[in-house]
Amino acid sequence: MALESTVIQQKMIDQFGLKVADFVQLHDILTFEVAPDAILEVMKYLKEDQTLRFNFLTDICGIHYPEYAEERQFAVVYHMHNWIDNVRIRIKSFLPASNPEIDSAIPLFLGANWMERETYDFFGIVFKGHPQLKRILNMDEMTVFPMRREFPLEDGGRTDKDDRFFGRTQQNC
Repeated sequence: MALESTVIQQKMIDQFGLKVADFVQLHDILTFEVAPDAILEVMKYLKEDQTLRFNFLTDICGIHYPEYAEERQFAVVYHMHNWIDNVRIRIKSFLPASNPEIDSAIPLFLGANWMERETYDFFGIVFKGHPQLKRILNMDEMTVFPMRREFPLEDGGRTDKDDRFFGRTQQNC
């Protein structure tokens, strides 16, 4: 028998109560939010429970939502996979812009090492307890995090380009 989303949702609510919320099925993947202080506890339960068996961490990535309130401007997204039942889930944990940090998943999944370093490198999200949290793709001298949506996409002061060559005219802007 395949593992149903309703079973996963009920087990999570029974075990964690208000630490898990906003369950929604998106493109056949159950997605839900987890409080940042409970992320390791939730992931450990998902991995070790004999019914759930989400024993593979597929991905960790960051998202910057500058239009959201300060306490929800960053999110860490985890994708986990149950190979036995071939079921995937997505977990989101929102972080404040003033202190975007969350516990490292390395104690549960050694493969989280590189993914957390990449997320730190591009978004500045700190993974507490990471053994070597430093830039992995960008230069160490960089003082900004390039995937944050803090900068305009184009330089409004540029005079060396003509918008007509990019399919834009004044009436389209």
